Amino acid sequence: MQQMKSGITFREKLKRSYSRYASAYWFLLPKLLLFALFTIIPVFWSLVLSFQKFEIFDAHWVGLDNYIEAFRSEMFRVSLWNTFVYTIVTVPVSVWSALVIASLVFPLRAVSRTFFRAAFYIPSVTSMVVIAMVWRWMFNYRFGLFNGMLEWIGLQPIDWLGQSSSALWSLIMMNLLIPPGAGIIIYLAAMGALNPNLVEAARIDGASSFQIWRQITVPLLKPTTFYLLILTLIGSFQVFTQIVMMTGGGPGNATETVVHVIYKTAFRDFDYGLASAQSVILFLIIMVFSIIQYQLSGDDDRRRFKFRLRSKNS
Repeated sequence: MQQMKSGITFREKLKRSYSRYASAYWFLLPKLLLFALFTIIPVFWSLVLSFQKFEIFDAHWVGLDNYIEAFRSEMFRVSLWNTFVYTIVTVPVSVWSALVIASLVFPLRAVSRTFFRAAFYIPSVTSMVVIAMVWRWMFNYRFGLFNGMLEWIGLQPIDWLGQSSSALWSLIMMNLLIPPGAGIIIYLAAMGALNPNLVEAARIDGASSFQIWRQITVPLLKPTTFYLLILTLIGSFQVFTQIVMMTGGGPGNATETVVHVIYKTAFRDFDYGLASAQSVILFLIIMVFSIIQYQLSGDDDRRRFKFRLRSKNS
């Protein structure tokens, strides 16, 4: 009798929920269909292809052969290392610079804050193709901006993108010198939502601006920081446009990244099974890093929750 009553209650809740949000569901339906058609189905299809030797007129099951071949490929292993180096350098610096810039912009007046918000965000909406072309000119060996500056101070020019020792680090430098506009906007929004009473209380107690920033603002922005870390991590692992426009993966394999290797495997070699296996490997790597960051970000929250439980029980 109780199960029947609870079942009826559950169905009634479903009916009430549908009747209340029916218009919203119908508005979301086209978006959900497109999401399923162009995202969910291709993801599952890619997983299936990763276990097949897929050709245009033939496909047969090969099990884990594509994954074994992927890890045996020297180019794929090099691309994993290059992507890891690119990510481990750019992610912390990008998030930290966004935090510092946002902290400097936030105390300004509303007009100045709006100006800097727009100024820093414009590069984020500019086509990466255009940005990469500008930076390729700046790195040009003969008439580039950087070599012109080196010659002006009496130093020898550097073949930034033409030698293995400097090509990857040139791309990293390019990423670091582009303002992280999205991160700055997110940090500014998060700072605006902080409780100003905490800052006022700290000032009354004699805390300096740096102490308030380090001991109040930064800790309270921790959820935003970890969100940006995951977002930037995913973007760094998927770096592609800069590679295509500036180096093509060269010289040699010095700037090969995982996504660029996947692109060449699929659309140059037409080995869709191997490309799908490489995509699944990249997905698993990103998922592992995201889970680790999520667990690390939740440690303090879990400790605080356990402390509250102990306090209540005592």
